[in-house]
Amino acid sequence: MANTPQRFLEKIREAKEKQLKELDLSNDWNSDDNEKLTEIPAEVFELKWLEVLNLSDNKLTMLPDAIAHLQQLTTLKLSRNQLTMLPDVIARLQQLTSLYLSGNQLTTLPEAIARLQQLTSLFLSGNQLTTLPEVIARLQQLTSLYLSYNQLTTLPEAIARLQQLTSLFLSGNQLTTLPEAITRLQQLTFLDLDNNPIEKPPPEIVKQGIKAIRDYFRQLKAEGTDYLYEAKLLIVGEGGAGKTTLAKKIKDQNYQLREEDTTKGIQVMQWGFPTENEREFRVNIWDFGGQEIYHATHQFFLTKRSLYVLVADTREENTDFYYWLNVVELLSDNSPLLIIKNEKQNRHREINERQLRGQFTNLKETLPTNLATNRGLEQVLEQIKHYIKNLPHIGSPLPKTWVKVRDALESDARNYIGLDEYLNICEQNGFTQRNDKLQLSSYLHDLGVCLHFQEDPLLNKTVILKPKWGTDAVYKVLDNEKVIRSLGSFTRSDLANIWCEGEYVTMHDELLRLMINFKLCYEIPTSKENYIAPQLLSANQPSYDWNQTNNLILRYTYEFMPKGIITQFIVAIHELITEHKCVWKSGVVLSKDQTKAEVIEYYGKREIKIRVSGRHKRDLMTIVTHELDKIHDSYQRLKYNKLIPCNCYTCKDSQEPHFYLFEELRQFIYDKEDQIQCRKKPYKKVNVLGLIDDVMDSRGLVEANFMTEPYKSEENSQPEVHRPSSQISPAERGIALAMALAVLVVFIVLVLNPRAMEGGTLAIIRFLAAAFAGISGYLLTGSLGLEAHVPFNKTNIKATGAFAAFVLVLLLFFYGVPASENSDKPKPISDANTTITAIASMNQQSDRT
Repeated sequence: MANTPQRFLEKIREAKEKQLKELDLSNDWNSDDNEKLTEIPAEVFELKWLEVLNLSDNKLTMLPDAIAHLQQLTTLKLSRNQLTMLPDVIARLQQLTSLYLSGNQLTTLPEAIARLQQLTSLFLSGNQLTTLPEVIARLQQLTSLYLSYNQLTTLPEAIARLQQLTSLFLSGNQLTTLPEAITRLQQLTFLDLDNNPIEKPPPEIVKQGIKAIRDYFRQLKAEGTDYLYEAKLLIVGEGGAGKTTLAKKIKDQNYQLREEDTTKGIQVMQWGFPTENEREFRVNIWDFGGQEIYHATHQFFLTKRSLYVLVADTREENTDFYYWLNVVELLSDNSPLLIIKNEKQNRHREINERQLRGQFTNLKETLPTNLATNRGLEQVLEQIKHYIKNLPHIGSPLPKTWVKVRDALESDARNYIGLDEYLNICEQNGFTQRNDKLQLSSYLHDLGVCLHFQEDPLLNKTVILKPKWGTDAVYKVLDNEKVIRSLGSFTRSDLANIWCEGEYVTMHDELLRLMINFKLCYEIPTSKENYIAPQLLSANQPSYDWNQTNNLILRYTYEFMPKGIITQFIVAIHELITEHKCVWKSGVVLSKDQTKAEVIEYYGKREIKIRVSGRHKRDLMTIVTHELDKIHDSYQRLKYNKLIPCNCYTCKDSQEPHFYLFEELRQFIYDKEDQIQCRKKPYKKVNVLGLIDDVMDSRGLVEANFMTEPYKSEENSQPEVHRPSSQISPAERGIALAMALAVLVVFIVLVLNPRAMEGGTLAIIRFLAAAFAGISGYLLTGSLGLEAHVPFNKTNIKATGAFAAFVLVLLLFFYGVPASENSDKPKPISDANTTITAIASMNQQSDRT
């Protein structure tokens, strides 16, 4: 034990002297590496009575055979060590129910692990496992299996034999298909498959969870398999580059060029071509308007699993390749992209393709063409067909009924239908269960084929069959001259004029909700039926008073900044806008609880800056950053930095303090450095946690830094274990109700026959009735769940209920049922003393309970 840290020696001695059943030799986030164990002290193996041994966050490289001496172990924690193999001797720990091995370097599991027949929880996340041995299926008591962040490519069919499994964690692996056997895990309620390249079932189904996956496989088995040969082709680029011309040339190579009107919003058209198996491949071509006003709304329609075409006008040379490539990469989850150089008047333009490919892995081809003469058009069409046929979801098996309904919806000429009509169409094409019908509408919504917002209480009643109908309505508002002149302000009556055509006239509420869902407008809280579209607000920042004393400042900087972040933020947080004059196209001033926040986007600098002034600065800063972070999270590949201001005496009250990268501060915490130097004279050092505490609660950050890898939080977020309910049993409830009923019956009898009892007997009855009522009150108030709504615990609530019922019934019998006239009238002071004594006794009884 010579090299064992003193603090561990003391723990081992204490465990030996007191025969403790639990021994914790783990480390935390600020432990020095020199303080970590490289081998398990031999004296530990003498503690044969141990039931829990925690050795996490050390530097152990092997598990010695002596571990078998600890035959009483039920929990063994070895997470975040340096183990490369698990010895067979582990199987001799026959009482083991929980085994923690996450964050090691295991590449395989020994077959001996199957002999741990009492094991209920097995943690293996963050290792290097490439396969899961079939013997794992012998762990019949297993309820939780953690396998996230390994290198698994398949799951064995034998996994279906883990019939007690309730939670299965598989995120961050390389799984492309799920076996149908997984649906036979009848107890499974939680399945984590994030960050896997899954193609079967379709990812849109997988993200809905285990129930949706079961429904998918059930329908495949019952209805048979078919395939949906359909995809989206999205054409983007600057205004006037030739996007609409290309779309029409794709449909008809003989289309003759003419002066095209500038695309407003989005144009959608259909194109088809035969596949090798003689099926018609259906392509929905989306032609996006290139004007600035439309850029902020593209994000709602740039879908994943689509093919993108960026059209560049070589004559104008105004295409911002980096902007468009970044937009597509960010919003489409890296879908493939082709650059089409429209060489108007045969004007060639070279682009640095090698450099672009180095930065954007989804860039597949750069193809020149002249749309006026059709030069190069044949090659463009061939490449479009090639890449669109090879999108991941093409050829994914789907239930036959799904494909039938999709065909029926495609042939329906209407723009939208009611939910009931959609359900009837499903019924006509072989669906029998409502949930299956809604699962299909959700799948088609995720693909962008139709729009059905199931979570919205208004929009869920309508299935929009033609998304272009909805987008046209949205852009009619954003392009309206009156709305533009009013700087984005419009009313219900304005909408009645804008949406006056027959196709919109009965759908004003739904279309307005569609705009709100897309974060394109909000209702002014103080002016009902008046709305603002933030992207049309004035670009000029208004003048307003701002107290610059003791401000709290925070900044976000972006590697690439998509358009529309600030306008989405304004819509999301509009209820805190108390002065309408203090909101403009790139910024807003918010107010809450005598505190103000100024949030401004500097698009040219790729930055958002927040200043907060007033009484509750950190609280309001937390609200602002929470909303911004939610928007950030909606962009899966967005790269940004959060910058925390220095709080040294030079920077504390400055409008231009030094800023630290948030990730840098996190690294300091992880490296156990508690101070960091300001970069402004006189270069004072400041406390790292103090910097973070100024703008947010740092308590969770310490734990988050300790849990640096994604899987580490698993050990602290195990599925909720069922515990006995705190509600009273049916028998107790029956007793309580019977007592209450008895009190009521006695009261009614005495009221109807007041001379039934003499004074002494009546006093006893009064007290017994009050006691019965107190017991009933004690039992019943404990079953109401009031502790979630009042600042008392359950014991206090039950005692209060008993006291209140006792006093109420005592007073009721005292005044409602007077003693008979021939009985001795009790003295008031005696009655009072009796009542007080009884109440005091009842309180003591409640306290003891």
